[in-house]
Amino acid sequence: MALWDGRFSEGPGDDMVRFSECLDVDLRMWRDDIEGSRAHATMLGEVGLLTEAEVATLLAGLSQVADEIAAGSFVPQPEHEDIHMAVETRLTEIVGPVGAKLHTARSRNDQVATDVRLWLRRRLDELASAQRELVAALVDRAESDGHALMPGYTHLQRGQPIHLAHHLLAHAWAVRRDAERVADARRRLNESPLGAGAMAGTPHPIDRHRTAELLGFRAPMDNAMDAVACRDHQLEAASCCAIALVHLSRLAEELVLWSTSEFRFVRMGDAYATGSSIMPQKRNPDAAELVRGKSGRAVGALTSLLTMTKGLPMAYNRDLQEDRQQLFDTLDNAVACTRITAGMLRTLSVDHDRFATELRGDFLLATEIADHLATRGVPFREAHHVAGRIVGWCEARGGDFGLLSGEDLASFHPALDAAALELLTDPVAAADRRTSFGGTAPAEGQRQIGALRAWVAAGA
Repeated sequence: MALWDGRFSEGPGDDMVRFSECLDVDLRMWRDDIEGSRAHATMLGEVGLLTEAEVATLLAGLSQVADEIAAGSFVPQPEHEDIHMAVETRLTEIVGPVGAKLHTARSRNDQVATDVRLWLRRRLDELASAQRELVAALVDRAESDGHALMPGYTHLQRGQPIHLAHHLLAHAWAVRRDAERVADARRRLNESPLGAGAMAGTPHPIDRHRTAELLGFRAPMDNAMDAVACRDHQLEAASCCAIALVHLSRLAEELVLWSTSEFRFVRMGDAYATGSSIMPQKRNPDAAELVRGKSGRAVGALTSLLTMTKGLPMAYNRDLQEDRQQLFDTLDNAVACTRITAGMLRTLSVDHDRFATELRGDFLLATEIADHLATRGVPFREAHHVAGRIVGWCEARGGDFGLLSGEDLASFHPALDAAALELLTDPVAAADRRTSFGGTAPAEGQRQIGALRAWVAAGA
């Protein structure tokens, strides 16, 4: 029997039932649906719309439904259409006609809106927790291996020498901002739609503030039509996930590159690498590649949600049934990818000496000459030109700065002397000289590590 059978002479066709049911997706919210129903029943009793005995019966019945779903003894079927009707149908079978009273002063529209917010609130908390774990993993790795020297890149070309800590901490700050965005989205969605009805509220003397309190929401939503029609909280959550996964994709790409034979900078832990079915020597960074790939799904899901909600008139439209599949997949991926990335970082091994010799005399030290001249009063544009001429001189002779003698260097500018040659042969000193706030110098790395550790320890 359909909920609207009083209006129609016959029920929907079998193909329409199959086409319109969303039970396979909504089943993930069964706990949230029962939690919302408990709060609603409690409130209905407190305002006098249900007797004390009826409330007790409903609460006991809802507990039984929850136990049965958890145990698998009650399995909602497609004919139930969605999780709300599955729960209500089974509840009425258990407690009798009083089960039908539970729907007083609410609609499936505000039910599903409430369920999604309860589910999303909990899942965002899991994501924020995973993001803190990832920041902690990045900070731990920066502290244990951060002294390793490496090239810093722009345009994927060597730019300047840096310490590994500097690179890892750049990712840590990005993940921290991701977590802050999640917390901000969580704060905004923490309002209750329950009791909004189909769109216009209800004539019954309900207490929406009470159900909001029972469910841990900050307050009820102010407008009943907005409560059932809005999806910006889902768009915001999906956007947070897409941004976070794009950040993880960037880190994953670097781990893939660094683990190649060409870079030889890191080795993936056995738990996060795989082999080949035909090439025995292979050690594939599959975990990083999957994180990189799954980020595309998040971007696609956000695009799908934005497209689906564009141009929908107020209030509820059946199009909105399609939101959960994209939302659930996006949150699942965001949590899983964040945890996997933390695992990769914790089991990674770093070759501390990989670039120690290779970067001596490398052209990535050219900025050292320009900065050296600038500190001696040479306009930076002129200093930059001099450093570029030195690079060109070395390239023309088929080598790097290692070709230069003190006399060669001095010939390019009066402010250069033989002592300046050390600037082009010691990449560690070059990295250590970057002492400005946020620079790659070890003291600055330690300051950032301390700040990020304090943030992780502070929790939500």
